[in-house]
Amino acid sequence: MSAELRTRMVEGAADLMSRRGLGAASMRDLARHAGTPLGSTYHYFPGGKLQLALEAVQLTDERVSTRLRQSLEQGPAAGVREFLALWRQIVIDSDFEAGCPVLSVAVTEPRTGEAAEAVAAAGDAFVHWCDALSASLREHGVTAPAAESLALLIVTSVEGSVAICRAEGSTRALDLVAQTIEGLIESALPPAAAPAGS
Repeated sequence: MSAELRTRMVEGAADLMSRRGLGAASMRDLARHAGTPLGSTYHYFPGGKLQLALEAVQLTDERVSTRLRQSLEQGPAAGVREFLALWRQIVIDSDFEAGCPVLSVAVTEPRTGEAAEAVAAAGDAFVHWCDALSASLREHGVTAPAAESLALLIVTSVEGSVAICRAEGSTRALDLVAQTIEGLIESALPPAAAPAGS
């Protein structure tokens, strides 16, 4: 099987999980959603839907982390705007049916047994996003404790507001959170040094 087809299976799993959660999706559902044969899905993912869930979480983490790090090169405010815009576009494009596959695994699967690895990967993803935000804030003069707290607030606010957007069928929650977070970042950043001779 080509790497492209395998990636399509994982992408399909991530998308379906973001809409229905893992518990409500069977391997048949996952294969159908990805447009791949059920037999091939079992063959290449012998661990079943939990293996697919793990890889879907890891793929989402990788893609979001890459996009976040790239946008943070323009500064923490720009990076956060891009982070919020990413999730805003996901809920709009899915007609408010899709959220975050990482969160869906984190809140619906037990932390023990067969699902433990997928849940641990979800926790790692949140840590990676928080770390990227915190590092950018520190680079721009925010103290380490404040940067860590603000980064965690950003990630949890975005994840929570995505859920509210889905429930309301509106981007209201994300838009309000975006305004609030931008103000918090502006307040946290040290004032620019006064020009020489002022």
